[in-house]
Amino acid sequence: MTNVESQRPQRIVVLGAGGARKTEDAIVRAARGLGHAARAVNVVGWRRRLGPLAAPLVDRLVSSFAPDRIIVTRHAWALGEARLRRLLRGRQSAFWFFDPEPHPGTLELARLVDALYITYRAQCERYRAAGVPVVRFLPQGMDPDRDRPAPPRPAFACDVSFVGSGPYPHRWEILRAVAKVASLQIRGPGWRDAPADLPVTGGAVHGETFAAVIASAKIALGADAVPAQSSDEASASNRMWKILGCGGFYLGPYVAGIEHFARDGVHCAWYRSVDDAVGRIQAALADPVGRRRVAEAGRAHALAHHTYAHRLALLLQDQEYTL
Repeated sequence: MTNVESQRPQRIVVLGAGGARKTEDAIVRAARGLGHAARAVNVVGWRRRLGPLAAPLVDRLVSSFAPDRIIVTRHAWALGEARLRRLLRGRQSAFWFFDPEPHPGTLELARLVDALYITYRAQCERYRAAGVPVVRFLPQGMDPDRDRPAPPRPAFACDVSFVGSGPYPHRWEILRAVAKVASLQIRGPGWRDAPADLPVTGGAVHGETFAAVIASAKIALGADAVPAQSSDEASASNRMWKILGCGGFYLGPYVAGIEHFARDGVHCAWYRSVDDAVGRIQAALADPVGRRRVAEAGRAHALAHHTYAHRLALLLQDQEYTL
C-alpha cells in the first residue's frame, strides 16, 4: 500500500448508489480504515423514495458533512450538472468509473471533476480525446469485509460456476463449450431469454450467497461481456477480485498485462481462447490439490495487494495504479 501516514485526515463524501453490497460502501469503509472521516450519500435511493425532492436533501447531506473531497460514481449524474457544480466547487473531487463503456452523462460528469479514474486501462486516451483533462487508471479491488469465504451449499455444487449478467451473447460461446465438458451452473440477472442450451440455475446472488456459490464450485469462471474487453490492457472485471476474496479458484480471460495483477498458475488461471479454457478446466478438475493451493494463494495475494484500501490510498494521493 502506498504510504498515507503523512497525509492529514480528510473528510470524504462518496456520492452515488447505496447499500451494503455496493462499491460505494466499500470505498467508505476503506476510507475509514485509512483514518479518514467518510460518509456515503445514496443518490439512487433518495431519488427512488423522494423523486424530485431528493436533490435538495442530498445537497444538505453533503454540505452538512463539510467534506474536503467528494468521490462520485456514475449515479451522481442524476443530481444534474448545476447542482453537482455547486457541490464540487472548492473541494477536491474524483469520479471513479467502473464500466467498460460510458453511460449517458459519463463524459459530462468526468469533465466536472478534478480527475477521472477508470478501470479499463486501454481507454484512457479515449476519455482524454473526449475532453477529460485528467484520466488515471485505477482498477477495482476486493472488499475484505464482504468478499470472504462462506460454507458451501449442496444445491450449488458443480464443476464450474459463472455469475454474471445474461444479455451479452459474446459470452455465450464459452459457456456453451464449458457446459459440454463439465457441470456448469450459471447465475445472475437478465438470463430470462437465454438460449435453452445454457444451464441457467438462478438469478442474481450477492454477499454470503455469492460466496457460497464460489465455495461450492470447483472452478469460478470469468467471461467477457463485450468484445472490447478482450483487447483491453491489464484490466479485469470486478468478478475476479470478488472470487479471489471469497477463496475460489478463478479462471478468467487473459489480456495483455493482466499478470501484473496475479500470476497464472500461482494465484489464479488465465485462458486465451475457448479451447484453451476447456483444456484448463479439464486439467484443473483433475488436480484438486493444485486448485486448492492456487485458490488459497490467490486470496492471500488479494488481501495483501488488491483491496479497496490499496486503491483508495492511491486516489487520495492523486496517483494511479502503475504496472
